[in-house]
Amino acid sequence: MKNYISFYYLLQFCGHSWIFTNMTARLLFFGKDSFADTFYTIGLVMQACQLLSVLELLHVLLGIEQQPFMPRFLQVTERLVILFVVISSQEEMQSKCIVCILFFLWNLWDVVRYPYHLLSATGTEYRALSWLNHTLWIPVYPLSLLAEVYTVYDRCPILNPLAHFPTI
Repeated sequence: MKNYISFYYLLQFCGHSWIFTNMTARLLFFGKDSFADTFYTIGLVMQACQLLSVLELLHVLLGIEQQPFMPRFLQVTERLVILFVVISSQEEMQSKCIVCILFFLWNLWDVVRYPYHLLSATGTEYRALSWLNHTLWIPVYPLSLLAEVYTVYDRCPILNPLAHFPTI
């Protein structure tokens, strides 16, 4: 199991690192123009990584990971719903700036979280990474929640009745 969980964390780290690096490089080279096609550039890898994160729920249920189930379930579910229902299914949403911000925040957190869990699974402690893992979530998690709420608000006609009317 140690090899499996280590491979899982390594695979997730590689996927999220690729996304984060790609987004950062595109933002530096193209500026605001990179927002328009962020989803088209990294959407498939993002979807694969988020679908793979469903395994984390099984890891908790099977006792491979020692984490509380409900917070993990909520995080995985909210990301899947927002990615597949709100963003992937609505083409007009895919080129918005909020999608780039949301992906950046999700991957910023995951680029730190997965190597931390990888080292923890192998019994290695790296103090700087441990500190970063335990402090980075403090600003990133509320910001990503705000971005998620805004994304849902922007696309939900019940919450925002003017979202689907063209602007004058």
